[in-house]
Amino acid sequence: MATSRNNALFNQEFFTRTISSVFIVLVIIGGINYGGIAWTIIASLIAMLSLGEYYRLIQRTDTSGKRKNMRISPGMGYIFSLIFLIAAARENPQPIVLGMILALCVCSVFVVEVFRKQLTKGAESYAITNAGGVISGVLYITVPWVCMIMLRDYSFGRQVLITLFVCTWGCDVGAYIGGRLFGSVKLCEYVSPGKTVQGFIAGILGSLIVNACAIYYYSLPAYPLIFIGFICGIAGQIGDLAESLIKRESGQKDSGSLIPGHGGMLDRFDSILFNGLLTYLLLRVMLS
Repeated sequence: MATSRNNALFNQEFFTRTISSVFIVLVIIGGINYGGIAWTIIASLIAMLSLGEYYRLIQRTDTSGKRKNMRISPGMGYIFSLIFLIAAARENPQPIVLGMILALCVCSVFVVEVFRKQLTKGAESYAITNAGGVISGVLYITVPWVCMIMLRDYSFGRQVLITLFVCTWGCDVGAYIGGRLFGSVKLCEYVSPGKTVQGFIAGILGSLIVNACAIYYYSLPAYPLIFIGFICGIAGQIGDLAESLIKRESGQKDSGSLIPGHGGMLDRFDSILFNGLLTYLLLRVMLS
């Protein structure tokens, strides 16, 4: 039994994922340490690639053919995502400004659908699904990355961001190893059959252990950074399940094939979306 467990853990997929992960870690940590335009470019590139994968997913028909393709205007999402990212890079925008950009995005989609309806001489329009699809991508993907760009501007933003990412990775590693070695009880089999309760618990422990190490290394007060460990251990895994649900509804195994061993950009950074958003919210509330 032990041999089969080890074979399940140390397989070709494991080594491929490890090599890809090392490269990603170096890029992310390097960008955060350098800060400024470097981190903005890296975060923006990941956000835009993930957004493209998301829009492709929600426009696909599932394998059973029960759901028709969703007609959306991804270009509108790209435009307003860039506006968000540029605003975050130039200054720390107020929430009301971000809200106005979102409202303008929805209004612009409706304008597109008005012209589509008229120019196609009354053919079917997709105003509601178009607006929902476009805005969901901006909210789900772009806004969390905007939060992580703005987090870097805090006086201790570098330490917080690195803690956020290493806790997320610690959770991923803990869940992967714990699930492969000890996983037996399914966590959410109708969404992600491979996830187990044991893996979920191991993910939380992995995040908390890495969190404690980061706090000790940076000599920072445990409060409020200790909450990042819980956020990454719990919310990060829920974020992973959320992306699995999107792929299941779309009938796709991966969001893309850009990263060997991981799939697409969204597959690799699904957990950080929930974690980055909640961490930024936590610090805004506690430090306001």
